[in-house]
Amino acid sequence: HHDNQLLFEYTKLGGDAALSARGVTGFASGMPGFGETLTDEEIWDILAYIRSTWPERVQVIQAARNPPH
Repeated sequence: HHDNQLLFEYTKLGGDAALSARGVTGFASGMPGFGETLTDEEIWDILAYIRSTWPERVQVIQAARNPPH
């Protein structure tokens, strides 16, 4: 249910930092950040793989949440 950029920020920075950067406070996320372990390209590749495993209906809904290029 998140746009691609938020998925990237969640993965790179961790949930708390990603949400805080968007002005969301008071939400405790257990998602750690992997920015010290993975490169940006690796994070994007992993997210692309994960999205590819979602049912088509979910992929269409999630794709609609991303701004056009």
